[in-house]
Amino acid sequence: MDFTLTEEQKMIQKTARDFARNELMPLAAQIDKEDKVPPGIRKRMADLGFFGVGIPKEYGGVGGDYLSRSIVAEELCYASAGTGLIILASTGLALGPILKFGTEEQKKRYVPALAKGEKLAAFVETEPDVGSNPAEVRTTAIKDGDEYIINGNKVFITNGDEASVFTVLATTDRSLGARGLCMFIVEKGTPGLSIGPELQKLGIHGSTQTDVYFNDCRVPAANIIEKEGMGLKVAFGAIDSSRIEVAAQAIGIAQAAFDAAFDYAEQRMQFARPIIKFQAIQWMLVDMLNAIEAARLLTHKAACLEDQKKPFFMEAARAKLMASEMSHMVTHKAIQIFGGNGYCTEYPVERFMRDARITEIYEGTSEMQRLTLIRNMIDARGKK
Repeated sequence: MDFTLTEEQKMIQKTARDFARNELMPLAAQIDKEDKVPPGIRKRMADLGFFGVGIPKEYGGVGGDYLSRSIVAEELCYASAGTGLIILASTGLALGPILKFGTEEQKKRYVPALAKGEKLAAFVETEPDVGSNPAEVRTTAIKDGDEYIINGNKVFITNGDEASVFTVLATTDRSLGARGLCMFIVEKGTPGLSIGPELQKLGIHGSTQTDVYFNDCRVPAANIIEKEGMGLKVAFGAIDSSRIEVAAQAIGIAQAAFDAAFDYAEQRMQFARPIIKFQAIQWMLVDMLNAIEAARLLTHKAACLEDQKKPFFMEAARAKLMASEMSHMVTHKAIQIFGGNGYCTEYPVERFMRDARITEIYEGTSEMQRLTLIRNMIDARGKK
């Protein structure tokens, strides 16, 4: 497998990197402090086409592939993980069910505005008592003529307060478990749909997370994605792809932490010499960079397999697991290199550590990735 970037991928990478380093990074501390992305930044990302990378031009996207999407995710999250998450959650996750499984009419109706960044989407799955096992979803969708009536409560929904389109997982019959699940498209303003207040979080500031409520919310039957009973397949189809982008997000955060730590180690003087001259610091930096590069290779491999329309489920889980835990380790070591300064908000590494932490939780916790991987390893071994 050749991991050399094409000329188009290099151009996308350069565009995203230039924007992230020159325009977004100078605002990153402000975004983190105020927990708000300036409107001009989101518009700028839309104008540069970042929302539409990996989306066919026929639906309003800019083309490109899944590897290009992961490249953009890494570069944006290098500067501001919360800002990058706005795109990852909208066209990376929430749009996935429509783009992969939707009808032609659904694609033409909903994709263009999202691909152009004119509107945002939200993926609505997690519930107060349902996280790692979506088969236990309690939000109901009861058919009534040509409509479904949705009732339930969802939590931790990224873009919830700004989304115009919601892709919602609900059950038509809880007794059927996973076979009763359906994925619906619900539009903002639909009677019975309401949004809770913004949640206060440890990191990824700039992106918003809210609860979403459905109270006798009527949705046309035409808004089902695929058909009844296919909700879990649709949801996992989107989540598997999104795990690659979360891995890229974690890599971007870790790369930023490494670069900051390396620069600081060259400047910080102790015992009349820069601390980078000390073996303890040198070995930390080597371990940090090796881990980043290994995670990046796994992530690019998963993206390339998806682009080739080959099975990538295991590779996505492995990349997400390794990249998220790597980011935790790298940001921890970055603070250690900074010493007391690293614990202060005057320096960016404490933000990197706060941002990295969520990557071990959303899109499947590290524990669930391990469970997924070992089950598939056992199954594969049993078939030999």
